[in-house]
Amino acid sequence: MTLALSEEQKIIQNMAADFAKTQFQPHAADWDAQQHFPIDAIRAAAELGFGSIYTSADKGGAGLSRFDAVLVFEQLSQACPSTAAFISIHNMVTWMVDCFASETLRAKYVPSMANMQLITSYCLTEPGSGSDAASLKTKAVRDGETYRLTGTKQFISGAGVSDIYLVMARTQADNMPDTPDAPDTADAANTPDSANANGISAFLLEKDTPGLSFGANEKKMGWKSQPTRQVIMDEAVVPAENLIGKEGDGFKFAMAGLDGGRLNIAACSLGGAQAAFQQALAYVKQRNQFGRAIADFQTTQFKLADMETGLQAARLMLYQAAQKLDAQAPDATKWCAMAKQFVTDYCFDIANMALQLHGGYGYLSEYNIERIVRDLRVHQILEGTNEIMRVILARNLLERNA
Repeated sequence: MTLALSEEQKIIQNMAADFAKTQFQPHAADWDAQQHFPIDAIRAAAELGFGSIYTSADKGGAGLSRFDAVLVFEQLSQACPSTAAFISIHNMVTWMVDCFASETLRAKYVPSMANMQLITSYCLTEPGSGSDAASLKTKAVRDGETYRLTGTKQFISGAGVSDIYLVMARTQADNMPDTPDAPDTADAANTPDSANANGISAFLLEKDTPGLSFGANEKKMGWKSQPTRQVIMDEAVVPAENLIGKEGDGFKFAMAGLDGGRLNIAACSLGGAQAAFQQALAYVKQRNQFGRAIADFQTTQFKLADMETGLQAARLMLYQAAQKLDAQAPDATKWCAMAKQFVTDYCFDIANMALQLHGGYGYLSEYNIERIVRDLRVHQILEGTNEIMRVILARNLLERNA
């Protein structure tokens, strides 16, 4: 494998960088302060193909690779990690519908998802099933030519605003878990390795679906440019044709989407950390203490060297994982988990170091560093916590060497 960019990839990378600088960067601080969901800017990104990066071209997608997607999200997140991360989630849903839904559903929804005239949300997590996603309790009961969905989804980005919701629900009552709600710990892996994963199906719900409602907008530490609410279903009536694939296939689809989602969110961390580093590098050259620039102090230089080394190591691991996913390598899932854990952990630390180099000024919102730190923190939790990434890796190692 080679990590050198092709000329086409350089064009994609530069296009994303230019868009981020003109459309996201001037407004990102205000979006954060006002908790504004910038739908117009998001749809402008879709005009460049960023709403359907790796969706097939026959339904309006860009038809690019996972590696290309990583390049795009890395650049977009240098301006606004929160908004870039939402576009990543939308891409994951669009790809899943394009890959696994019937031709009827693909024709009905994917073109409008690709240009983001239809904005989407991904609904897997529940109040009692986070890391142990297979223990979800939302149920779907067949009723003639419809299903009736009942349950609550938690931490759903775009909820209340999105037009389409991809919902995982249990269609086989025999497989309903009767164990207590599982805590979000590394004791349960976010992988379909138990009977609880059987009988989970995937559905597309439109915003005006009868029985569908939304909780209050959550008050969050970061990711303030996108709404986060509960998605509540009380016998929400869904046409049977809105089932994706067959009954029982939903968890398999969910896991297939997570490999790419983990790369995307790692790319958002990398871009945010890169922006924080560049700002810190400029700041230490101009900030004087004890009669000289703080860049002249060896302790500052060592910190900068560590930050640059970490950024380059994270980039190499992320790019390698993306290439493995594109190549459908046997160890792609392992690499996606490693990249997600390493990149999101290390890049949060780099952003935090950038804040430290700014001293008290880094704590002020006008310097934007604290916004990046807040936005990057959640990346260590979502798309599978980093503890779960370690579980996936450890299991892979133990099974391979059994």
